[in-house]
Formats: sequence, C-alpha cells, structure tokens
Amino acid sequence: MDGAGAYARGIDLGTTWTAAAVCRPGERPRMVELGSHGATIPSAVLPREDGTGLVGEAAARRAPLDPTRVAREFKRRIGDTVPLVLGGVPWSAEALTAQLLRAVLDQVAREEGSAPARVVLTHPANWGPYRLEMLDQVVDLAGGRDLAGRTGRLTEPAGAAVTYAAAERPPAGATVAVYDLGGGTFDVAVLAQDGDAFSVVGRSGGIDRLGGVDFDAALLRFALDRLGDPDLVERAYEDDVLARELQQLRTDLVDAKEALSADTEAVVHARLGERSTSVRVTRREFEDMIAPLIDATIDALDRTVADSGVRPDDLHAVLLVGGSSRIPLVAQRVVHRLGRPVAVDIHPKHAVALGAAIVA
Repeated sequence: MDGAGAYARGIDLGTTWTAAAVCRPGERPRMVELGSHGATIPSAVLPREDGTGLVGEAAARRAPLDPTRVAREFKRRIGDTVPLVLGGVPWSAEALTAQLLRAVLDQVAREEGSAPARVVLTHPANWGPYRLEMLDQVVDLAGGRDLAGRTGRLTEPAGAAVTYAAAERPPAGATVAVYDLGGGTFDVAVLAQDGDAFSVVGRSGGIDRLGGVDFDAALLRFALDRLGDPDLVERAYEDDVLARELQQLRTDLVDAKEALSADTEAVVHARLGERSTSVRVTRREFEDMIAPLIDATIDALDRTVADSGVRPDDLHAVLLVGGSSRIPLVAQRVVHRLGRPVAVDIHPKHAVALGAAIVA
C-alpha cells in the first residue's frame, strides 16, 4: 500500500517532550524514533529569521553554548500575544511550535517514505476556542496547503484513554479518569468507552501552567540555596559563562528528579562562577518541595470526577499519563483520595501520541 493513504500519524507536541506515532490499517500503532536515543525529542527550537533553525536534540545540544537563543516550554505561551525574545529577535509561540511541528512532519515522512493520509494533533483538554484557533494557525504555518483538510485535533486525555483501551481491553462501557501530568500542563478528564472511542463525561479540568518544569524550578531553588546564592539566576542573564553553567545545572537536576522516582536520594555536582558544591537531595525532601503542587492536581482530579456525576467506585481505573506522573507521590495521593487502582503506562510519554495515531 503506497502513497498518502498508507498510514495515519498522531503527534503529541508536549511542553518539554515531543512524540509521534504512526498506524496502518490492520496493524498496531508504533512510535517513530524521532531522536537518536529514543522516540521522544526535547521540545526545543533555535530559530533563524529565514524560518529554518535547529530543532529537538540539535537545539538542546546548542542550549549550553547559546542559552539566550534556544526556546523551551513555549507551548505554555500559545495564545499569548507577548513574544519570546531570542537573541534579540521576537518570536511568537505559534511560530516556534510550527517549526517544531514541521521538523517532526518531515522526519516521519522520510522514515515512512510518504506523506500520511491523516494527522491528529493532541492538545490540553482545558484549552478553549481561542487557543485551539491558535493551534490551527500553527498547522497553517507548518504545512499550509499540504496539511489542509488532513489534520484533526484530540485532547491529550482522550488519546491516553484510547491507548489504554487498546492494550488492556477494559469491560465494554468502562469509565476511566485520566490524570495527565506532563512537563508544563496538568489535564484531567473522565471518559466513557463507547465501542473503540471515548467520550468525555462532564467537563475536563486541569491546571494550565503546572507540570514537571515547576518541579524542576523547585529543585533549582533548593540547589541555589545550598550554593548560598539564590539571586544567581538574575545575574546569569548578563553573563554568558554563568548562563551556560546554569543550563548545565538545570539539566543535571532534571536527571536527579527522574532518578528519585526509583532511588531514595540523588547527588548533583554544581559549579556556578566561583561557587562549587555537591547538592544532595532525598526523595522525602523533593516530595516536601512539590507536595503543594501535587495536592493541587489531586484537588482538580477530585473536582472533575465529582462534576462528571461519576462516583469514584464506578471508575474502572485512574490512568496516570505524562512523564511527571511517574513520581511515586502522585500514585500515593491518587489512591488515597479516590480509593481506585491506578494504571501506569510503561511509557507514559508515548501514550498520547499512540492514541492519536489510532484515532487518526
């Protein structure tokens, strides 16, 4: 089977990571290896004025050397009229997202040997009409005519629910709650299965600007306190060497955060200017830092389930999606509040893209 009708594509443009999956008729969906070491790539862009630039891993590698020109976390800014200034040049979040999307579209087309029949992009469940219109603008900027009429949208919780149903085969008509804690946003929705599809029960909820990057920021404050220089971030804006060292510290702290999901402590060696020290952080210390943020997500989950009219006892499971949902405190708090089993995908960063490919 050749040409554009051969396959469909699902793309999850995340705040911190981007993933893509493809699905052909009669086959299981599969992830596309966007990166050199895995399926996901950093949602990072170093743009140039001619519309080209570095994207993903290439942009992330350049970040320590050119931190003021590399954009990250711009998904949070979609719909914001205030531009991001990179290397003295203003860029809209939509233009940056379009560069990321275009790079993903081109890479998957090269891998698959043709353009897809259909593309589905995922988005946070609580985005309103204005931000969804901006997402359509991203598609126009990224693809223009060749994407016209072939691109659909799907909420991130719905994508995760479809993937769960395809893998676990829950009872017909099962109702699930999706707790989606990603890099920059938190989504929650109650969905009821109807055949192979899921429909939202009640209204989706969430917290627009809460995710793993906020946990990273808490760890950075912790490290700077240990270094005895909490104002260092401000000075880094005017010192290129300090900015590069700060970027390296941020990267090391993200690794430490992920290690704490499996281990009880982590050590980061920090060097910033004249100051150098080893920062030791325990899982308990990290959980204390982020507990108020996690509790805010659990409150939002509780409200969304209550507003849906579905009793917690009637939920088949609570699906934990997004890389930040792997933090052990999340499952503990969900089970304690709702008293329902949690289902954690072995690759929580993949679930949304896989579901979007199935729907596409």
